[in-house]
Amino acid sequence: MVTMAVTGRLQVSVIVPARNEEACLADCLQSLTTQSGVTFEIIIVDDHSTDRTREIAVSFPGVRVIEAGPLPNGWTGKNNAVTTGARQARGEWLLFTDADTVHLPGSLAAALREAQENDAELLSYSPEQIAVTFWEMAVLPVVFAELARQYSPSKVSAPDSPVAAANGQYILIRRDTYDAVGGHAAIAGNILEDVALARNVKSSGRKIRFRYGANAVRTRMYRNYRQLRDGWTKNLALLFPNPGWLALKSVLLWFFPWAALFLVIAGVLKQPSWNTIAVAGFFWLVTRLRRANFDVAMQFLGALFGMPMFAYLLLRSKRAHANGSVSWKGRTYAPEAVPGNELTDHAPIAGPLS
Repeated sequence: MVTMAVTGRLQVSVIVPARNEEACLADCLQSLTTQSGVTFEIIIVDDHSTDRTREIAVSFPGVRVIEAGPLPNGWTGKNNAVTTGARQARGEWLLFTDADTVHLPGSLAAALREAQENDAELLSYSPEQIAVTFWEMAVLPVVFAELARQYSPSKVSAPDSPVAAANGQYILIRRDTYDAVGGHAAIAGNILEDVALARNVKSSGRKIRFRYGANAVRTRMYRNYRQLRDGWTKNLALLFPNPGWLALKSVLLWFFPWAALFLVIAGVLKQPSWNTIAVAGFFWLVTRLRRANFDVAMQFLGALFGMPMFAYLLLRSKRAHANGSVSWKGRTYAPEAVPGNELTDHAPIAGPLS
């Protein structure tokens, strides 16, 4: 049962936007409704779902289910949904989390305590990523390694660093801070609403704390190849300031060990040292992916197959944004900026949008 405050203050309002999430919403709500050690409410915002999303949500006692309402012109669906939820929230803190997340026992109270102990007005976790299908296991290590390489969580959390980042799968923010920076209404058209919100918070002089949060929350972002392709097409060109160059670099780094191995097998490179070079090249690619927080088997899949796919997705994303048409969950958005433009002129930002 949801731990509600009968009298006194309500510490956290958990806001979950949900659009056609019947595959994962029940697990999410089961993990949220059993949280303890903190007074909280759960608000599900049904974003015009056409499946069993609303039916599942109302089956959990104590969970408030509201409608997102018509999508205003110029808004993304997620920004409209979370803004609707925030308007009805009563907590001193707001937790924005996605329907595909599963929250570990006690994580809500621990997150609130962590934010308070670190004087952070926005706390964001990058969840443990669950991968099941081949392309999930191959691509995710590459994507998250590159994100960690370009946007270090330690820099994001440092007040004297201009780097701002957040992950929309888990954002805990003080209510007064959220209102002070204009909330999601101030970034209504941003496809990467999580990083835009973090940017507004940090530029206002408030502290952000951002880290890998496997001890708090996990998620399976995409459940098949098509979702993975479309999701990263939506995000990658905005996450990296030069997606074309990054795509080329990824292909070249991946190509050289393969080329060396082929030439060794073909007998073109006959000296034994080339055997060592070819093998060392593959292991070097694997070590590049270590910071992505996946096991060794997935690092090998990433090094062998994920890097060229990552390059393809980067170029696909760059083209979609250049054409001014990005599609997600049955909606098409006109990107608010040309890829590589605002990211190179201002503080760098990062954080995947699910």
